[in-house]
Amino acid sequence: MRAIVFSRDSSELRLAERDVPEPGDGQIRVRVMRSGVNPTDWKRRSAGDPGFPEATPNMDGAGLVDAVGPGVLSHRVGDRVWVMLAAHGSAFGTAADYTIIAAGHAFPLPDTISYDLGAALGVPAVTAHRALTVAEGGPDRLHPGALLGRTVLVAGGAGAVGHAAIQLARWAGATVVTTVSSPEKAALATAAGAHHVVDYRHTEAAKEIRAVAPDGVNLVVEVSPGPNAPLNQAVIANHATIAIYANNGGDTAAFDIRPLMMLNTRIQFLILYSVGERALQAAAEDIGAALRDGALPIGEAHGLPVHHFPLDQTAEAHNAVEHNAVGKVLIAVA
Repeated sequence: MRAIVFSRDSSELRLAERDVPEPGDGQIRVRVMRSGVNPTDWKRRSAGDPGFPEATPNMDGAGLVDAVGPGVLSHRVGDRVWVMLAAHGSAFGTAADYTIIAAGHAFPLPDTISYDLGAALGVPAVTAHRALTVAEGGPDRLHPGALLGRTVLVAGGAGAVGHAAIQLARWAGATVVTTVSSPEKAALATAAGAHHVVDYRHTEAAKEIRAVAPDGVNLVVEVSPGPNAPLNQAVIANHATIAIYANNGGDTAAFDIRPLMMLNTRIQFLILYSVGERALQAAAEDIGAALRDGALPIGEAHGLPVHHFPLDQTAEAHNAVEHNAVGKVLIAVA
């Protein structure tokens, strides 16, 4: 099979021919049609040692079940699936003709849903789900009406996680406010379904947000906690939660303790690698329901442009994500 690999000796991505791997106990083999690229993929690769002499990158993907390992009763050959965290603790990421993954991390992809959309789920959608389900008083699951009466502020609504957060929050009944940095990104966030879009570079963001949420926002989905700390402090409601999933804009953040204390603010960090299986499975189930409801479309008309690269240009795809390509970067494996 064709596989993109990097090694302990070099983080350079290269195309290689490798034997098709066999699934072990509790695993399945997936014929990859699309591989999704996320910031975590290039960061993990750039960090050096992948934990194996050689590894294939990329956590997310979509394709067809090609083989099932011993003990697997949940999947059959030919099933359409979307997968998450394929490269976590494994040498077999999705930037290859075949990937090996735990059966519990491959989920049904309806016939009406494209492989592009399936490969765009994973890290962005599961991260968004987690951010939307960590607030004091819940909800801990998403469904239509779960966030009714809540106001959600999504920082960076034109990003992949921001896009998924807008869509999931709106599907769950929230009033969705998002911040962006340009008119072009504002158009994307609006297309994604945000009720109110604030260009923080060209307006008084706190004033605009307070105009639509006079009692404050209940939940912040935060990509840039350091630079956005003053804005969040200015717009949150009592008992608000700030759910932080990234460190864009710097590795440190400073908070004014007393104002946040007086508002009983919860600051919640999250990362999928250690969030636990219960949270991952809950997210996948709810994402599946949103998929069936047609709530998670992608493409420029829906606020998330899609950029395709062939498998032999995986390095260029990683570079595009590293340099903040607007939209979703996918590798067309087949």
